Amino acid sequence: MRVTDGKRLQGKTALVTGADSGIGRAVAATFAREGADVVVHYHEDQRGAEQTAHAAEQHGVRAVVLQADLSDPRHAAPLFEQATAALGRIDILVNNAGKGIKKDSSLDISLDDFQEVINLDLVSPFVLATLAAKGMVERGGGAIVNVSSVHEEIPSPGNAAYDCAKGGLRMMTRTLGVELAPHKVRVTNVGPGMTATPMTSERLLDPEEGPKSIARLPMGRPAEPQEIADSVLFLASDEASYVTGITLFVDGGLMRNVGGA
Repeated sequence: MRVTDGKRLQGKTALVTGADSGIGRAVAATFAREGADVVVHYHEDQRGAEQTAHAAEQHGVRAVVLQADLSDPRHAAPLFEQATAALGRIDILVNNAGKGIKKDSSLDISLDDFQEVINLDLVSPFVLATLAAKGMVERGGGAIVNVSSVHEEIPSPGNAAYDCAKGGLRMMTRTLGVELAPHKVRVTNVGPGMTATPMTSERLLDPEEGPKSIARLPMGRPAEPQEIADSVLFLASDEASYVTGITLFVDGGLMRNVGGA
């Protein structure tokens, strides 16, 4: 059965990392609207996470708030264990938490900064994906959606750590997608372009960089978090039952534009 009472995720449980704002908040709220119980993960913004959970609960589902610093991959397993204890199982994992540390030149990125980005954007998602997949295999299926970026394909000068992490996420998704397909566990990426979130607000509001960034976008505007969340919903739902190992780019045509990001 693909849809129950018009809700695409009725009876499902989901863990959404970095759900205290931006894309993660939109994903958690959208999942709740479609009937899923959700774990709202956050690192520092507890109030934001609680606001996300409150919005989810308005749809009559369970919403649990959990904290973890995923820049230390050792925290990933305890987070997953807490999420499973809270909801009983995880049917859908959305690896959304991430960050970039951009410098004038990638030659200026310290080893500590590089490692922090790799840990948060790639290593912890791998740990969570493998833990989630084991339970999904036992239950006969599930969905893992990683929030990647156009920068898994397009280089961003001064942002080597982020590019490497997202490039690694691309290959992780392809590899796990192939490995887990026989078990009906689907692994996919959503690759946003410029999106109006707290992470990009400084760049978009900059009087010089903002107009330059917008000028590169064929649609003439950044995406809204809800537009990314709608794509995550599709990939997490049974509507994408024959989709795995791919990245769905949601970029307003950015990757087709000469000059890229």
